[in-house]
Amino acid sequence: MGTVTLVIRGVPSRSTPLRAIPKKIARPQAILAVLHREWLSPHTIRITAGGPGFEALRMNEFTDKYAKIIFADRGLGLTPPYDLAALRESLPPDRQPVTRTYTLRRADVERQQIAIDFVVHGDKGIAAPWAAHAEPGDILTLSGAGGAYRPDPGSDWHLFAGDESALPAICSALEALPGDARGIAYLETSDPGEYLDATPPSGVEVSWLHRPEPGTTPGLLAEALLAGPWLSGRADVFAHGERESMKAVRAALKTRLGDGDQLSLSGYWASGRTEDAFQSEKRQPIGQI
Repeated sequence: MGTVTLVIRGVPSRSTPLRAIPKKIARPQAILAVLHREWLSPHTIRITAGGPGFEALRMNEFTDKYAKIIFADRGLGLTPPYDLAALRESLPPDRQPVTRTYTLRRADVERQQIAIDFVVHGDKGIAAPWAAHAEPGDILTLSGAGGAYRPDPGSDWHLFAGDESALPAICSALEALPGDARGIAYLETSDPGEYLDATPPSGVEVSWLHRPEPGTTPGLLAEALLAGPWLSGRADVFAHGERESMKAVRAALKTRLGDGDQLSLSGYWASGRTEDAFQSEKRQPIGQI
């Protein structure tokens, strides 16, 4: 590496060795075609998509692996993959592509297919209405996958707590457990029935918690955790869902977690916020969990 001359306010400084600042590389975008749309429950739609674009997804072994879905204004006639950096510079804020984060319920590498579950409540939002009207052949553009959690096989038992947004990750985790696993799963939903897209081990008890609408009862999961049993041994806890609900869950777990217990906890969304607002608030006091 050679030396460069820094110029500050028109005055050259002494020559100083500098490391080149790497240019930020755009994440690869997987361009898939919708293959199938299926209603799993009154408020949940599963979209199955696939194609050779699958190879752009960087798969991992996490049970909470997720991808960023990119939605562009159809009126602009843009064709993916999108140059997001250029579009941010050239388009007004209300016309720029937006991203929404979703857990991959399943990823079939051999068949080059993914399944994503969307929670639908009316015509609110961007992703859910798209999923409700998606047809075979429609294009789905996304980047990923991320993730951070997989059940710890060294734990004595497992605790899961979450709402509809966390259900795909929880179902994937339940499928990854060994047959002799012990645990408890608290699942919050506004559906009238009890739909579980996984068969948990016989030693895992599933408790359903019902409320009218997502985000309306932020203390529901925390109350169940405090009132329910706490198994013996080292616990591996996965708690994800609405932000205020997770704040209450964290407070409840402070009274129950012991030395050696493990905790994966975060907010997937915030009631009354778009994902853009939710993400921007993460560094603010309201966004801290």
